[in-house]
Amino acid sequence: QVQLVESGGGLVQAGDSLRLSCAASGRTFSSYAMGWFRQAPGKGREFVAVISGNGRSTYYTDDVNGRFTISRENAKNTVTLQMNSLKPEDTAVYFCARSRLFGGSYSAQDYGYWGQGTQVTVSS
Repeated sequence: QVQLVESGGGLVQAGDSLRLSCAASGRTFSSYAMGWFRQAPGKGREFVAVISGNGRSTYYTDDVNGRFTISRENAKNTVTLQMNSLKPEDTAVYFCARSRLFGGSYSAQDYGYWGQGTQVTVSS
């Protein structure tokens, strides 16, 4: 069974930065893409970023492109989301997820394992 545990959320002001981390269990971490999704109050879960199994390919939703950076360290089974220039509209619960694919996807249906989420709140 794969377990994903996020950390690093918190309350910050607009313009600040936060770094989210996700620690994964299991021995095949590098075989799968890892993604970050978020869910704001009253809204559905939306794609934020994905990184391929070998870390060579990344993709971001337009809302965060240029402000967020996803990275992974396969030797430590971790994936990180560096969030800069945060905006109030970035406020959400952020989820780490493991894709069923090596290359990744922006569709939540392609992810088989999810963390419990970490709250990010950005005040104006």
